[in-house]
Amino acid sequence: MDILKERIKSDGVAVGTEILKVDSFLNHRIDVRLFEEIGAEFRRRFSDVADKTDKILTVEASGIAVAAFVSRYFGYPPAVFAKKEMPNTMDEDYYFSEIMSFTKMKMSSIRIAKKYLRAGERVLIIDDFLAHGQAALGLVNLVAQAGAEILGVGIVIEKSFQGGGRKLRAKGLRVESLAIVEKVEDGNILFAP
Repeated sequence: MDILKERIKSDGVAVGTEILKVDSFLNHRIDVRLFEEIGAEFRRRFSDVADKTDKILTVEASGIAVAAFVSRYFGYPPAVFAKKEMPNTMDEDYYFSEIMSFTKMKMSSIRIAKKYLRAGERVLIIDDFLAHGQAALGLVNLVAQAGAEILGVGIVIEKSFQGGGRKLRAKGLRVESLAIVEKVEDGNILFAP
């Protein structure tokens, strides 16, 4: 997606060899016009399953806005997000999965109330970043626990050098990444061809 790559080049900040900061438009401050384009592009890439999608699934917090825009272009199926913290209002049964956050350098549990993810539902997983794949694999685990079906995984930015995409694809999952960063080096962001 050229408009996204151009935005990453102009506003993204490479930190060392692992970190790509895009908080000025993706996960701290949101460029609504760009999110419209992202939603439309996911619709185009998943056009074969768009009308079959029962739920858009993501993890809080920065995946929520992306999932909401994608839902619009998929006919407004519910956007459901896994919670990272156990709220005192979650008094029903839930599915949970342990994930490692490399951003925060800690293990955490993600959870979804069972009433929001049911057997037989067709689910599209959407997230802003794919690095090591822990969040996405945690969501895959939640879908499996529910007995639902994964239609695909849509990622705004994949950092291919951190291996998460390979892990998901090795499981036979369809992964559509709008921008694939091959390397972050000396302040430069290099994209996969």
